[in-house]
Amino acid sequence: MARRRFFVDQVRGGAAELRGDDARHLTRVLRAEAGQQYEISDSRSAYLAEISEARGDRVVFRILEPIASAEPLVRIALAAALIKFDRFEWMIEKATELGVDRIRPVETARTEKGLREASRKRAERWARVAREAGQQARRLGAPEILPAARLEVVLAEPADCRYLLEENTAPPLLGSLPVARTPEASVTLLVGPEGGWTDPERQQAAGAGWQPASLGPQVLRAETAAAAAIAIVINAWYS
Repeated sequence: MARRRFFVDQVRGGAAELRGDDARHLTRVLRAEAGQQYEISDSRSAYLAEISEARGDRVVFRILEPIASAEPLVRIALAAALIKFDRFEWMIEKATELGVDRIRPVETARTEKGLREASRKRAERWARVAREAGQQARRLGAPEILPAARLEVVLAEPADCRYLLEENTAPPLLGSLPVARTPEASVTLLVGPEGGWTDPERQQAAGAGWQPASLGPQVLRAETAAAAAIAIVINAWYS
């Protein structure tokens, strides 16, 4: 069975400290005690570590040895229209497990009123969802979750490849990916809201250089489309 992994703020002098909810989970739920081994990561490197102290909301680790971690072959940013928060959280969780680098909530013409403002109050919770999913997936770190932005702001953000996910009238995403897939290329996937994109939004995206791309003939929920698109990009780079 794979060891559990926990994210720490820093590793210094061969030791690291974990506090807060993760530490309480270790001490109260997992009944962690001195001598037990876990994996830890400081977002740059992963290590095998042994608990030297575990009390309440504080756990101290002693580093035993580094763990080899492969660099990602592609860096994926997910820009996703704000949808109902329970489904948006599911999207964050699955996107994190699949390995995205960055998640940007987007306000579009068909985004429900008030979601952008309400998303500010969800920032801490969404970061926690991403952190827990990243630890479960044994990533080096959690993705960055940026503040919600209007579509025109997101359309101006750079990437090597930028795709506007569309319905089946657009070319397939897999066939639209570059033939020469360079290591650490940046790909941004833009997922629309319930009801899809408006014609003016499509025109804005095209004018900003975004490529429309389809995931097939079925009409997918936004969170399903996000997970499917991420998986296609990752498998293309790793094949």
